[in-house]
Amino acid sequence: MTDLPLLTAHALTRHYGNHVGCEDVSFDLYPGEILAIVGESGSGKTTLLNCLSCRMPASSGAVSYRMRDGEMRDLATLTEAERRFLMRTDWGFVHQNPADGLRMRVSAGANIGERMMAVGERHYGRIRGTAEDWLGRVEIPGARIDDRPTAFSGGMRQRLQIARNLVTAPRLVFMDEPTGGLDVSVQARLLDLLRGLVGEMGLSAIVVTHDLAVARLLSHRIMVMKGGHVIESGLTDRVLDDPQHAYTQLLVASILEV
Repeated sequence: MTDLPLLTAHALTRHYGNHVGCEDVSFDLYPGEILAIVGESGSGKTTLLNCLSCRMPASSGAVSYRMRDGEMRDLATLTEAERRFLMRTDWGFVHQNPADGLRMRVSAGANIGERMMAVGERHYGRIRGTAEDWLGRVEIPGARIDDRPTAFSGGMRQRLQIARNLVTAPRLVFMDEPTGGLDVSVQARLLDLLRGLVGEMGLSAIVVTHDLAVARLLSHRIMVMKGGHVIESGLTDRVLDDPQHAYTQLLVASILEV
């Protein structure tokens, strides 16, 4: 990790009328760092993720991102074209439901190749070769390159979505419950794959999850949310092994009792 943050949130707030989605959230994310945002349903973690990733405008506060030229830019000042380019190249977004992050009516290879074309690749042979390589990296047989995601299992769809996101070597990946809805054995395999790829590529990531085991396995640092507020944060092992806030203690205790 470097001394300069990759992304900075300052007093980020999102209200829905009188309802608080998230309020006064501030933090720095550094290159190579994985941050987990945890909490129960309705705690505000997905609202925060959507504000951070420009999928939802904040009511107040700011998010700044360090561009590849080293300049820190307030994301609210980017043009729509700059924002779209950032989302297609420098960022990835892994949805809980892979159908939200894939084009279900085109082939697996085309799903991966589309991201490559967004960064200027036009050579069909290179696109197909790289797509096949990435299918192998996410444990999908290369022979399935021309199959559509509709023919894949849920776990395979999620792995294809990961390949689609990582093929452009993004610097930051947002993940919204990446293992949600999958069988336990499929979750474990996917988590091992994610941890390996994130470490190998030196990615930064912000992972939203209600599963503390996912947070422990993937993240360096954790933020616990309740009612739209961050109530506790710190190194993941410290927070989970010695939670200070009563709500965090209840979350940890609920896992231990299962």
